[in-house]
Amino acid sequence: MHQHQSAQNSAGIQTLLDAEREASKIVQKARELRTKRVREARDEAKKEIDAYRQSKEDEFKKFEAEHTQGNEQAEGEANKEADEKIKEIQTLGKKNQTKVIDDLLKGVLDVNPVPPSAE
Repeated sequence: MHQHQSAQNSAGIQTLLDAEREASKIVQKARELRTKRVREARDEAKKEIDAYRQSKEDEFKKFEAEHTQGNEQAEGEANKEADEKIKEIQTLGKKNQTKVIDDLLKGVLDVNPVPPSAE
């Protein structure tokens, strides 16, 4: 009976060792699966972040282009207006130039002395 019990103990120990090995495999597989899931989640998050960053950069470039274009347009219009005013002033100056010179010369050369009135 002692040998029978020893064989039974040996078989029980063997069953426990097999169960422990099986449990160890299950734990190892679970760790690998968890690591894989964490890696996949990290990769997915990185893709989402990159996509978000790209969309915001595109949005900013579009905004910048629209507003830069607006500024350039306004600047161009202001320069055009200034050029037109300068031409207008130059034209008026040329048109009246001879009259102004004549009036000045007449004022300097044609002296009409007026005696002071005796009061």
